[in-house]
Amino acid sequence: MRILFFGDIVGKPGRQVLKELLPALRREHAADVVVANGENASGGIGLTGETLRELLGMGVDILTTGNHVWKHRDLYGPLDKESRLLRPANYPAGAPGRGFGVYDLPGGHRLAVLNLCGTTYMDPLDCPFRTAETLLARLEAEEGAPAVRLVDFHAEATSEKKALGWFLDGRVSAVIGTHTHVQTADAMLLPGGTAYLTDAGMCGVEASVLGMDHKVIVDRFLTRLPQRFRPATGRGSLNGVLLDVDEATGRARSIRALRVACPAAELPGGADTSGSPNSPDSPDFPSSPGSP
Repeated sequence: MRILFFGDIVGKPGRQVLKELLPALRREHAADVVVANGENASGGIGLTGETLRELLGMGVDILTTGNHVWKHRDLYGPLDKESRLLRPANYPAGAPGRGFGVYDLPGGHRLAVLNLCGTTYMDPLDCPFRTAETLLARLEAEEGAPAVRLVDFHAEATSEKKALGWFLDGRVSAVIGTHTHVQTADAMLLPGGTAYLTDAGMCGVEASVLGMDHKVIVDRFLTRLPQRFRPATGRGSLNGVLLDVDEATGRARSIRALRVACPAAELPGGADTSGSPNSPDSPDFPSSPGSP
């Protein structure tokens, strides 16, 4: 099974670039399923019911979320009713929605998805390690349980993410981190067959501060005064991963980090920077090719 997973979608630019590029990426990578974290898709924080319908309508098959999922109360109903929408499983009993789902996909594919939230430098939720242990034990006890299992771990600390990857190695197909909006360079296959990446990055304006207008964030650091955050404007970028998983065993064959339409790492024609500011405010701000 080939899985396209995209990191946190941030605001309208993130939605627009995903809608624009997803059909071609799905064909190019022969993806069987598309999973994305949508917790910042509405105005840069949270997810509304309207935006949920928009994302599902553009071809996202399953949406995970994180700690901002409760921002818009109109999502509470869909959290209970829409099986393709998940919230972190380690919220207390009684919270709307579910954090674990098993999905029957076209072509006879079956996929289990587990959404968890970290607790280091974040809200003091139930232990994500023990929550994963409980839910996986329940899944493994079911006859015909899918071997392909994907975990979105929405967490702040790299140590907590790494630890969960090792804890679940051999029991899930992939542990992919979200939340920090910056893609990490540590994609790997763990010894037990679990694909791992500390953070998938984000879908949004990368020439920003985590998808938000950089001027507002800089001013906050300079003045230490509260600021109203607003999503950055401009060309959006996509960050995520492509997973290839053996459906018989659930072991990952490969994990490949994807960065699409992102700002370039060097100026065209060489390293001479005179007269060509590599700035998000410049109309000539260079971008990398559309697909790696």
